[in-house]
Amino acid sequence: MLQTGTENITLYDDGVHKFIFLAWEEKEEEGIVQTNQYLIVDGNEAMLLDPGGAHVFPRVLANVSEIIEPSKIKYIFFTHQDPDVTSGITLWLSIAENAKIYISALWTRFLPHFGIYDQRRVVALPDKGEKLRLQSGTELEFIPTHYLHSTGNFTLYDPRAKILFSGDLGVAVFPKGQRYVFVENFNEHVKLMEGFHKRYITSSIALKKWLSIVEKKEIEIVAPQHGAIFKGENVKKLFDWFKTLKCGIDIIDEIYGR
Repeated sequence: MLQTGTENITLYDDGVHKFIFLAWEEKEEEGIVQTNQYLIVDGNEAMLLDPGGAHVFPRVLANVSEIIEPSKIKYIFFTHQDPDVTSGITLWLSIAENAKIYISALWTRFLPHFGIYDQRRVVALPDKGEKLRLQSGTELEFIPTHYLHSTGNFTLYDPRAKILFSGDLGVAVFPKGQRYVFVENFNEHVKLMEGFHKRYITSSIALKKWLSIVEKKEIEIVAPQHGAIFKGENVKKLFDWFKTLKCGIDIIDEIYGR
């Protein structure tokens, strides 16, 4: 059956541990960056990944509520500080009353500007990364992804599901009416990724540093915060493409134009 992305899709499920892609809105939103949200459910607790801006909050809340009682969300992970990732933060903290925020230590001082004054609900991730042990014993890993594209940035590896939540790495920008959930034709998909990565990803040096960490891990799925999801052989193709990519300060003369 063709998966249109307008219904929740379970990417992994072993009966205790689940990794779920939360559905898109039925109608594409004009003039707004398309975003993906994900939910990890582990027994009786859950983590929400980059829940998105205030404008998508009602839709994401409805998607989560189809799976669990939102009060079971114990962790909310933000890869970085951008508004398409974080601007719904106060709404989520009012719904998930026991949840803590996991975000780079570099961005915690900016949270009061979103209305977050209670630092007891904030876990500042150190530059070199961190692990979070869930009740089942599964350890989720926050992987340093700095300068890709934010100064303080993390991706998240779920070793049980063998899924890497890659944030803004692997992002694609869909033309209107042409979005799809999973990458099928990698070479065609690259055309939708190039513009974003060349402009928003800081340098090939930072990219290769991140690759030196994630390529050692067993990864079956790469799930980005925008665009389509990579499975199977397309994971390796994505990493190989990153190795050849010139971006950011690598092509600074193109960006400045003179």
